[in-house]
Order: sequence, then structure tokens, then C-alpha cells
Amino acid sequence: MKTTKKLMLSIKGLTLASLIVASTVAAAQVNEIRILESGGPSGESIEKAYVTGFTKKTGIKVVRQSPTSLGKLQAMVQSKSITDILVELGSTNLILARATGLIEPLDWDKINPDPMFPEAKMPDGFGYQYFSTIMAWPKDTKPVKTWEDFWNIKDFPGKRALPDYPAYTLPLALLADGVKPEDLYPLDIERAFKSLEKIKDSVAVWWQAGAQAPQLLEDNEVQYAAAWSGRVVGNPKLESTYNDGLLQVSYFVVPKGADPATKEAAMGLLHEMSKAENQAIAAEVVPYTGASPDIGSKLPADKVNLYPTSPENRKVQALADPSWTAENAQKLELLWQQFKLGL
Repeated sequence: MKTTKKLMLSIKGLTLASLIVASTVAAAQVNEIRILESGGPSGESIEKAYVTGFTKKTGIKVVRQSPTSLGKLQAMVQSKSITDILVELGSTNLILARATGLIEPLDWDKINPDPMFPEAKMPDGFGYQYFSTIMAWPKDTKPVKTWEDFWNIKDFPGKRALPDYPAYTLPLALLADGVKPEDLYPLDIERAFKSLEKIKDSVAVWWQAGAQAPQLLEDNEVQYAAAWSGRVVGNPKLESTYNDGLLQVSYFVVPKGADPATKEAAMGLLHEMSKAENQAIAAEVVPYTGASPDIGSKLPADKVNLYPTSPENRKVQALADPSWTAENAQKLELLWQQFKLGL
């Protein structure tokens, strides 16, 4: 009996050892990972702040591809050909990807992150970058302080530019109509469209690309625009304010059916993204910030308030609710297209 027990223990020991060796060998065989991200300045910040250090530590090459989209993620998963181990998604698209079974849980034990804001740490999403939709205008234009000012054509004359996306523009319309940031969600859709009716004739451009808003302002085609913070903050020709901004998060997710060893390697890259000192490097490239509550201590004191998650800026903004937006996405898009037809 003792001999049998010893034999069984030996077999179990060999099996466990074999699994450990197999896992180690598999991880060692990963010499390259691919990620799908937004490109542009954000992609450059990823390279400088996270990829360079990760590759130096691990020897694993990171290939960045762009632009990202929910459609590309869906195509990978449906074809069972996972070419990119990490895919960047906006918060609403993350919820939609989860609902349609396109992503799988992250291994947070392996990520072992430094402290993060709670909304950035989802079971299946790593919030790596914060951005805001804010008001901007040329330096020689009368400043606006609230969306109520932005909607006030009489006292702040000029053409406007707004995003051609209901998830961004409808919350702004409600803030302009007096809704407090803490009461923004669930959105009062009917009230939001009534608010838009008051300004629609002054909206010269409903922009679809983030680069449009600052260009329209610089070319004096519009006098006020809602813009993504990274596109206008720090621009010497423009002024802007985070007051009444809409704060949002971009996430990295892992496609469903990803190779386990490649996924494990990617968790190491996400760890690098959780470090405040690395996020500060990224912020030098583009004025967005990561999810560390400690990033302010890593930034120059005179530049802290240029970023969306600084204590002063965070407290005057509304945090978008991606769950509500995803749940109502089809309805919002239908109503939005009907609204646009009436312009």
C-alpha cells in the first residue's frame, strides 16, 4: 500500500513538474506580441512609455498596429485567428464586446498592477488612458466656462463644432441645459435632443475625427468646439477648459481564444502600463493620463493641471457611464440619425 502511495505521489510530482516546465517553455517561446491601438500620438506614447521598457526587460518584441476597431476584434474572434493579443477599445465598445462574447478575462494576478482608479480595473479590461471631451476656442475669442455658455449664441457669438457621436454630444447637451454632472446618467434623451434644437443652426461642423476640431478652430472656420483634450490642451493657438468636461477611459482587452502563453506575456506589458512613472512618460507625448492616482507626483508641478485626471480637473468633470451607453447604443444611434436628417 505504501509502495502504491509512493508511486502515485511520484507520478503527481512528475506531472506537476512537467506542467511547470511546459508553462515556462511556452512563455520562453513568446518572442513577439502584437497589439492593436489607436495610432497617432497615443501610439507613440505607448511605444515610448511602455513598449521600450518592456522589451528591454523581457526581450519580447511588441508590434503595434492601428487603427483599432470593434469590427477588427470581431473579425479576429470569428475567424479564430487572433493576430493581436491586446486590442484597444473605448469604454462603450468594451461593454459591447463583453456582451457579444468577443473578449476574455484578464489575469490580474499576473498583471500585478500598481494602484489604479477603480473604473480602470475591469475583469476584462485594463484602463490605460483617460481623455476628456472639453470646450476649446482660439486665443483671441471670448472664453466660455460652461456648456451653458457654449450654447449661448447671443453672448458668445460664432459658429460651433460638435462630435457626430451621440455618446459624446448628448451628455454635453444636458450639461448645457443645467443638469448637474453627478445627475447626468441615465441620460434624459428627450431633454438632450430638445437642448440640441437650440444650438443646431449654429453648428457648422459635426466632426467625426478628433483632428478636425482643432483644425477648424485654427482655420477660424468655427469659434468654439467640443474637442478631445489631447488634441487641444497645450496647443499654443488655442485655449480650453476641463470645467464641465466628459471624462472617459480607453481600455486594452484580450480577444476570446487568445494563445495562453502570448496572453501571459501581454500581462507583463499591462503591468508596465500600470506604473505611474511610465504613465508620466506617456503624458509627455500626448496630454492624456493613465489610471494611476499617483501620476500627479511624477509630473512637473506646473503641468499637472494640463491633464484630465489631475485632482483639480477630475472634480469638475462628469465620468461617462459606458454600461448605460452600451445598453442604449442602438436606440441612441437611430434617434441621432433621425435628428441629423432634420438639419
